[in-house]
Amino acid sequence: MLERPAAGERAVIVQLDFGREDLAEEVEEVRLLAESAGADVREVIFGRRHSPDPATFAGKGKVQEVAAALAAADADLVIFNHELSPAQERNLERELKCRVVDRTALILDIFALRAQSAEGKLQVELAQLDHLATRLVRGWTHLERQKGGIGLRGPGETQLETDRRLLGNRVKLLKDRLARLERQRGVQRKARNRGDILNVSLVGYTNAGKSTLFNALTHAGVYAANQLFATLDTTSRKLWLEGAGNIVISDTVGFIRDLPHELVAAFHATLEATAEADLLLHVVDAANPAREDQMAEVGKVLAEIGAAEVPQIIVFNKQDLTGLPAAAERDEYGRIRRVRVSAVTGEGLPLLRQALTEHAAEKIQRLAAERRPSSVDDPSTIHDSLIDSPITQ
Repeated sequence: MLERPAAGERAVIVQLDFGREDLAEEVEEVRLLAESAGADVREVIFGRRHSPDPATFAGKGKVQEVAAALAAADADLVIFNHELSPAQERNLERELKCRVVDRTALILDIFALRAQSAEGKLQVELAQLDHLATRLVRGWTHLERQKGGIGLRGPGETQLETDRRLLGNRVKLLKDRLARLERQRGVQRKARNRGDILNVSLVGYTNAGKSTLFNALTHAGVYAANQLFATLDTTSRKLWLEGAGNIVISDTVGFIRDLPHELVAAFHATLEATAEADLLLHVVDAANPAREDQMAEVGKVLAEIGAAEVPQIIVFNKQDLTGLPAAAERDEYGRIRRVRVSAVTGEGLPLLRQALTEHAAEKIQRLAAERRPSSVDDPSTIHDSLIDSPITQ
């Protein structure tokens, strides 16, 4: 497992500018990520480049600046808010004489810290091992050649090869366990989908308030905090709606810019439930200036997991921080597509319940029509996959 930074470990963050306009938001996000992992951020080093340096990503001069900052801050960890190659990571650690963590490893570390369920822990370990597989050489460079001598002659396998084989065995074991859990989850989902109950999943950028909204709707008492990736394990609850009966609503893991592919692959079984939902509540932090960029990032992940075509309701949360009233907007078909709410104060929640009620009633009507032998209704015409642009703030 990836070593997690100890609480209070002194860190220097490196953020390079390759021409992006949202640099301030990126820096604030990585600072929150570092603090979520238990780091004490002492300094942020900025730099501008046209392209990454092949050897050290940042270039010789910037690496010297980082080394000076490490000494001045008495820090022992460098966090790059970028994805580093194994060679770049090794070269940087050699030059800086301390541990270097890239964005992917940092996010994986936070997931390891937050995972609570047995399945969540298996998924995180699998993602970490996939990431670690490309970096094994770092710890075994002195054992690349086969040793000889008494007690060391044997199968003709170097230590590095042995370690890779053992890691491969562990990865296979984890995948087998997750496959069994995925089959069990699939059976449960199929049983739910055969009924008339509407299945709803909450999705959105991390820290948009999904768990707070989930608790406000279901009174489930799920852990919610003002931190990144507070929720990893999917939680489902029934929600009673006047005029529509019960629906099932699920709280899911939050998304983030450049979400590591290892995590998307490892959490496939969990994220698959999102793709099979009848409706997505796309929760957006309405008070965040970068909300449109965050919505776009969520859209990318939804497309990657096959959920881009699932109907959505855009829920602009934290309405109490914007000074705007709770409101709902309907599309040209009369369906509620955007709602402004506050999960903390409860404003706008009746409008969201109304939207859910309409979708639940629509599913019941569609299924009833499908069961009639003479029905010629086309289910694909019941929902559209239009994702509206944000409410003008």
